[in-house]
Amino acid sequence: MRVLVTGASGGIGNECVKQLAKRDDCEIIALSRSNDLLDILKNECLKKFNKEIDTIVADFQDVGFQNRITTYIKEKYGSLDCLINNAGMLINKPFLEMNGRDVEEQFRVNFSAPMILIQSLIPLLKKSESTAHVINIGSMGGFQGSDKFPGLSVYSASKAAISTLTECLAAEFVNDNIKFNCLALGSADTEMLRKAFPEYKSKMSPEVIAEFIVDFSLKGQQYFNGKVIPVAALST
Repeated sequence: MRVLVTGASGGIGNECVKQLAKRDDCEIIALSRSNDLLDILKNECLKKFNKEIDTIVADFQDVGFQNRITTYIKEKYGSLDCLINNAGMLINKPFLEMNGRDVEEQFRVNFSAPMILIQSLIPLLKKSESTAHVINIGSMGGFQGSDKFPGLSVYSASKAAISTLTECLAAEFVNDNIKFNCLALGSADTEMLRKAFPEYKSKMSPEVIAEFIVDFSLKGQQYFNGKVIPVAALST
């Protein structure tokens, strides 16, 4: 199974790569805008798991970022089996203080860039020898009927958009060997969350969430397509 993980330099994406590195049956391509952090991750996977991983440096804010990614994978591998669209951006700010840049950046990273990347990678996903699987990482904030919180209006809206895109793509490619699902995550104790909510402590570790994401990414396409699945810690 050949898997591309975006947002791999930290948080949940970083842990997803490590979970995949424990498996003998996975080829891993880790994507991030930070070359230094990718090098650290690459060395850690080699030392801890004796696993060589591939890396691509790309910034979702750059125009045409998808072309280099697709060209690299096409020329080196020829196909792709799984895409974990994990990269995300969260700005905690009251609605009346949100400016155009805040909106543009969050929608770019959380919706537009993943959409563009999927579009670019469809030909390679169609060449998968198994059933290809695209996992979009959403949020409980963008899940209909879930609790909503002040300061997350744009973030939640962008995550709702990626959830709906997932359902639409599943319908559009229903006759192809590609399945699309969205995991709407609750809070996890990541640097992004701590930066946005310094006083909040999440009950869920990135490691636990990543373990679930990886397992679902490799097996979930056998049972689900076009689903938005809430993944949050139960109250105790």
